[in-house]
Amino acid sequence: MLVGSTDLPPGMTMRQAARKAVVANVSDLAAKGARPYVGLVALGLPATLTRRDVLEIAGGLSAGAKEYRFPIVGGDTNESKDLVISIALFGLIDERKMILRSGAKVGDLVAVTGEFGSSSTGLRAVLDRKVRPEKLPRELAEALYRPAAELDVGLRLASAGAITASIDSSDGLAWSLHELSMMSNVGIKVEAVPISKAAWRFAARHGYDATNLALYGGEEYHLIVTVKPTLLRIAQKAARGRLKAIGVVTKRSEGIRLATKGGDIKIRMKGWEHFRH
Repeated sequence: MLVGSTDLPPGMTMRQAARKAVVANVSDLAAKGARPYVGLVALGLPATLTRRDVLEIAGGLSAGAKEYRFPIVGGDTNESKDLVISIALFGLIDERKMILRSGAKVGDLVAVTGEFGSSSTGLRAVLDRKVRPEKLPRELAEALYRPAAELDVGLRLASAGAITASIDSSDGLAWSLHELSMMSNVGIKVEAVPISKAAWRFAARHGYDATNLALYGGEEYHLIVTVKPTLLRIAQKAARGRLKAIGVVTKRSEGIRLATKGGDIKIRMKGWEHFRH
């Protein structure tokens, strides 16, 4: 569900918002290795929206569905005080290949399909009015306004059979690592936070902490997976170079930690969570 007042960053168009709602749903299926089959859309539309706004929403939904190869087969529409785009997306998978959050084992490697920080850095910049949305560096703007679900990578990883657990990173890298930890009853040691160069450059220029933005931001739809060390090359081949090991699965008692020159530090369970302010 996407809600206008909480999910739309400054500068996002109605078309981009609708497509983002699709991406968020597809990303959850990608983490399971499931292929989207059909979608249902429920819209809450404020009376203040114009005809053009509604057509943009329809265009964004249509573009997202076409991009990820599934039809929207129905839904509902109602008047509301805030914009609401709620999608139920149904997917299909061979149950023997489905990747859960609960399969990580001590000794597995932790790997990701992308770098972090671009979306959260872009969001922080426009909220702080460091830069107008249209002046954001291209990579930050793409991550913030036109995110992409890594569906094909998820499907290939599931088919390869090398992944033991998986989650998407939409709630933030740190939060997602904690989710994997809890569901698999393990700890995780991160050797290095994979931060995008664009986030590093912008954060340094404007006095932000790039590591914190990469760890505790959100809305970056990468996959975070655990993989048996002996199958890492198979997984990397399936991901076509998109998979990078960043840490290792440890005992639950060791918690979620980040290795630094001064010793390990605790990674907090912090990220985007509704109803927590």
